[in-house]
Amino acid sequence: MSTRTCLRITAAATSCAALLALASLLAPPGARAEEGMWTFDNLPLKPLEEKYGFTPSPEWIEHVQRAAVRFNDGGSGAFVSDNGLVLTNHHVALGQLQKVSSAKKDYVKDGFYAHAAAEEMKCPDLELNVLMSTEDVTARVLVAIQPGLPPKQQNEQRRAEMARIEKESTDSTGLRSNVIELYQGGEYWLYRYKKYTDVRLVMAPEQQAAFYGGDPDNFTYPRFDLDMAFFRVYENGKPVHPRHWFRWSRAGAKEGELVFVIGNPGRTSRQETMKQLEHDRDDVLPTLLQQFELRRKAFYDYAARGPEQARQVKDRIFGFENELKRSTGMLEGLRDPALMGARAAAERALRAQVSRDPKLAREIGPAWDRIAAAQAQLERRHKELSYRSLLGTRLAPLAGMIVRYVAEVQKPNGQRYEEFRDSNLESLRFRLFSPAPIYPELEEHMLAVNLQESLDELGPRDPYVKLALGGRSPRETAHELIAGTKLADPAERRRLVEGGVPAVQASTDPLIEWARGIDPVYRELRDWGRDNIESVEKLEGNKIARARFAAYGKSIYPDATFTLRLSYGTVAGYPQGTSRVPYKTTFGGLFDRAASFDNKPPFDLSPLEAQRRAEVSLGTPLDFVSTNDIIGGNSGSPVLNRDGELVGVVFDGNIQSLVWDYAYTDAQARAVSVHSSAMLEGLRKIYRMGSVADELQGPAAAKPQALTSSQGGSQQ
Repeated sequence: MSTRTCLRITAAATSCAALLALASLLAPPGARAEEGMWTFDNLPLKPLEEKYGFTPSPEWIEHVQRAAVRFNDGGSGAFVSDNGLVLTNHHVALGQLQKVSSAKKDYVKDGFYAHAAAEEMKCPDLELNVLMSTEDVTARVLVAIQPGLPPKQQNEQRRAEMARIEKESTDSTGLRSNVIELYQGGEYWLYRYKKYTDVRLVMAPEQQAAFYGGDPDNFTYPRFDLDMAFFRVYENGKPVHPRHWFRWSRAGAKEGELVFVIGNPGRTSRQETMKQLEHDRDDVLPTLLQQFELRRKAFYDYAARGPEQARQVKDRIFGFENELKRSTGMLEGLRDPALMGARAAAERALRAQVSRDPKLAREIGPAWDRIAAAQAQLERRHKELSYRSLLGTRLAPLAGMIVRYVAEVQKPNGQRYEEFRDSNLESLRFRLFSPAPIYPELEEHMLAVNLQESLDELGPRDPYVKLALGGRSPRETAHELIAGTKLADPAERRRLVEGGVPAVQASTDPLIEWARGIDPVYRELRDWGRDNIESVEKLEGNKIARARFAAYGKSIYPDATFTLRLSYGTVAGYPQGTSRVPYKTTFGGLFDRAASFDNKPPFDLSPLEAQRRAEVSLGTPLDFVSTNDIIGGNSGSPVLNRDGELVGVVFDGNIQSLVWDYAYTDAQARAVSVHSSAMLEGLRKIYRMGSVADELQGPAAAKPQALTSSQGGSQQ
């Protein structure tokens, strides 16, 4: 019986699915295909050597770490020249493209092409991070926690020590410093980043070329997208000259080749308990789908008002349609009896192992039940947590941020909300004072949608609803708040923040007054979650992590945390029905697909693709798939061969990969990337950006030594 057939059988105590799960749990991860988003302190060196005969040297590891870039607003990228050139996806760049566009020039639709340094456009609020070093601070965090205290006080001690470590590091190094929880609180690591905020747009194709096929093709494969964009990083007014950057592969990805993805996956839930997964399945995801659908419709309604309104919400529509599909796939995964049966069997196996050791049973055994009790509390306040929200708006959240900012910075660093810790303030202020345009008509429309949803779902007696509406209708409230506010002006936001509590308390701006009014209910709910849910999940999660370490050591990897990870895999197509899906697509396939749909939207060629198609080599690979383990946040991640050369850039997963939030499989699930050859072909033939192509293929970067070396390699 095949694995696929086995997984279709209804899960039972001795079912095939449960047996497969148990076998998977007890086997080391290296035996489970190419699963894993590995931290750089614990790379899968043994599986790589055993399967591929490849052992990356310390020099190779340092090189790929330092050449990788994190887009702090959600995404990944890489240095690809010694003159500060950075590659990512068009859809990672989309927000910045939208912010530099106007009614007169739509860079999302038409693309952006800087043919000289003077034409490169500064981004209004883009921060890039490069990971410089990591340090294990687990012992320091855990020793600060007194076990005999109530969970709330233990959590306060944990958070205070994390804040202390971050501040000490920031003050001593000048680097952005964040303590990251790994293994659900099993380990704590200090990540130090070099931060860049002078980032300039160099090149982005038309959206129709980057997102060919639109929403119908999203999360599918075969794909035909040229989803790329280039930025340049500046410091002190001049391009940076990074020591580490990726050489461009002339051949690109080849079928069956070992490839690596280096990026910042956002969040996975592979180590959460069954009760946590059930809460996601029964409460969180169904609610999110409802909220995303409501906002997608609201944005389409706004877009119908006219061409300029449609331009203003283009990136918002893309974002919510993307989240709708992704969340739908995640929910289907959690409703799959085979997947949930496998997860349940794995949890039972670990709990059984704990119960056999009296000491572990006493210290760790109750952890699952305590997390379950916290989930029961969470379910009772789920609607409040979900519907006291301001999704899809900018001005109202900015007002709340200002009100909280001036109050939080008055507190000791360790007692503040995380985003207001000293280590995060500089980045927060950078976003808070962004000069990016804000559209009052759009803000009024979306604030009314949010307030109406809160009223419908929570009712008029809810404390938040009563304070937010003050007896008015949602539309009346939204109109009064947005028509009277000055917060669209970044100078006004700066004046209030720098004026501190006196300026905010004295402000008669209606949106600030409104944010002051609802702040108590915001804080009550957030503090309740911190004290009753977070405290239990983190402290008990640490105990479950200790059980895993005792059973499996460091042969496991932590859930994704939007920090730098390495995954490895092979370039490979997959079976579908009675046929096979090829590992790559080509420009010829793109033109054929457009012709097959009579060049009608969303399958029409972009204007420049249509104009210059005769110049394009039809056999040039366009997109390809691989078994690399990725998730949201990996968009823009470089795909490398074993020589550290760039052979592609990740931009998506196929529909089968959406379950990767909860469990990895490579039967059909694949990461989807743009081929390095396609990017060169597009730059030279379609977009006349030969200068960028020349820069990519220019002087060779230092080639990192691939195999184990006797020479030491620092990762600091």
